[in-house]
Amino acid sequence: MCYNKSMIKHSIRYFNNKKVRAVWDNDKSIWWYSAIDLINVLVEPKSPRRYWNNIKVRNPELSPFCGKQKLYASDGKKYNSDVIGEDGIKLLITIIPSKYKKEIQNWIKGFLDPIDEQSKNKAYDLFKTNLIEKEEVGKTISLQKIHAYLFEGLYSFAGQIRTKTISKGGFTFANSDFLPQVLKDIDNMPDTSFKEIVDKYIEMNVAHPFMEGNGRATRIWLDFLLKERINKCIDWSMIEKKVYLSAMEVSPIDSKPIFELLGKTLTDDINNREIFLKGIDYSYYYEEDE
Repeated sequence: MCYNKSMIKHSIRYFNNKKVRAVWDNDKSIWWYSAIDLINVLVEPKSPRRYWNNIKVRNPELSPFCGKQKLYASDGKKYNSDVIGEDGIKLLITIIPSKYKKEIQNWIKGFLDPIDEQSKNKAYDLFKTNLIEKEEVGKTISLQKIHAYLFEGLYSFAGQIRTKTISKGGFTFANSDFLPQVLKDIDNMPDTSFKEIVDKYIEMNVAHPFMEGNGRATRIWLDFLLKERINKCIDWSMIEKKVYLSAMEVSPIDSKPIFELLGKTLTDDINNREIFLKGIDYSYYYEEDE
């Protein structure tokens, strides 16, 4: 059985730090997952494709829960691929030997916490909005609008500048007493070149103006700024999590790693919705705990 209607969202899920491609069926309100990716994370065979082909031939009871949909491959193109629904995954793990049966059951119940899941769905819709006025791009007000859009109804402080000093991993962000002035200074920073934009992004990250949700909101803010100023955006799907986090960690004292990392992934395909959606997926993945 194959469903082809309204496949509007492509996503990348992660299980044990391995990718599982997924696509959203708007009519059925379910996610379809790459069968081969699931075999790879569950069984880790030498040839996931061959293993899956053998499984589906020997177990025809899987057929009602499977289909064919186009998924993105490593070359950036979409290919017709075997997909399986959540009920099919539940059946699959009763058929194949896997040491991850319990973990995969928890995974399919929800790989993000409820707040992240809901705000991520809101983030998908940002592509269709006119949320940010042209004159607001690169300013704190636009970041506040993005944060409020993502987290309204989820955080009581959505879009509000924090009034407490916060720290993470031993690093203390801008002192709340001085934060209003810090943000004014950031607003006044030049942002007409890629180098200036990255410098501004680094400073906004150091400011960390919200109690939670800074990274997710600020990466979207960065893409709005790049798109408006230099007609570019970041293809976040090309940036590995650990590499990105390491570059950001040292960015307050050495901006070269993050500048070079982001520079390698710039694209002028700024109106490509799939790049935007993949960027959201990766942005939220960066925030997941290992």
